[in-house]
Amino acid sequence: MAEKLNERQLEKKILNNFAAVAETIGYSPLHGKIIGVLLIKSKPVSLQELSKETGYSLSMISLSLDFLEVMEVVKKIKKPGDRKLYVKLNGSLLDILKKAVVIRVKKTLADSLREFEESREHLDGLDRNEQRRIRRIIDILEREIKRLDYYVNMLAQIELP
Repeated sequence: MAEKLNERQLEKKILNNFAAVAETIGYSPLHGKIIGVLLIKSKPVSLQELSKETGYSLSMISLSLDFLEVMEVVKKIKKPGDRKLYVKLNGSLLDILKKAVVIRVKKTLADSLREFEESREHLDGLDRNEQRRIRRIIDILEREIKRLDYYVNMLAQIELP
């Protein structure tokens, strides 16, 4: 029989799951934990509270929030009469995850296309047949990567319900 978890243990388990999701799409576990805290709290959260809830230092929180703000995942806000800086999610979780996946995949595809171009520049030392064979392989891979990029662009345009 499964042991019952208290509220704090359950929240920690949720944050660890968000950290794991963030890692699978190529982001820091801290990014996932920040998103998890913001979802659990359902209100703007101060940097100090994020630090306490995630177990990370204020400087790590601040750096991660800068990145998440650039990615338009979070929005920093000030409350009237309060000197603390607060953050809140900038959209729904599904929109945030879609954006994160699209950005990560597009970066990987762009890196691949750049590497294919660099590979073409290094074919001079090979014999003619080998050059043709490798160019043909690169052309096929490049064509497929461009097709995938087209579909990722379509995915980025889809409005989620």
